[in-house]
Amino acid sequence: MNQKKSNIILGSVLISIAALLKVVTFPHSINPIIAISLFSGVVVKDKRWALAMPLFAMLASDLMLEITGVAQGFYGMSQLGNYASLLLVTCLGFGMKKINWLNVVGFSLLTSLLFYVLSNTNVFLFDTMLTYTKDLNGWFNCMVAGIPFIKNSLLNDLCFNVILFGGYAFVMTKYKSLAAVRS
Repeated sequence: MNQKKSNIILGSVLISIAALLKVVTFPHSINPIIAISLFSGVVVKDKRWALAMPLFAMLASDLMLEITGVAQGFYGMSQLGNYASLLLVTCLGFGMKKINWLNVVGFSLLTSLLFYVLSNTNVFLFDTMLTYTKDLNGWFNCMVAGIPFIKNSLLNDLCFNVILFGGYAFVMTKYKSLAAVRS
């Protein structure tokens, strides 16, 4: 199987799983989108496809939320910042030179915290409900309001990163012929 076809299959499966999990588990948001961002940055060598995978996963889940009426899929300008944050997580994945448990756990924690800070900063910057004062104290209050989300996100992202990278390592060890995905 050639690299392009392997990437398309891998991406399609991950995007579908991510979108379905986000919709089915809403409002608890048990989904692998941030983990997919890191994983694609590390594993998929075609940087355009690596950057596109998490964006497609987020877009597919937002469309599904909107169409099914489970929740508002498109909610404003801060959402664009979340999409940009996924790109940044993927770019950080480009920097992981070796897949090992220490790197996977470290990058997982780093990207979870990064997404938390960036997504909450987006909420603060684009706060149309005037929930937070437009000063450092308002930003701090916005960060504090997001603490319940980061607790779940850290565990969620770590679990999905272990599943993705562990599964990848298992497949690469068991089926050497699939190594074309990585090259």
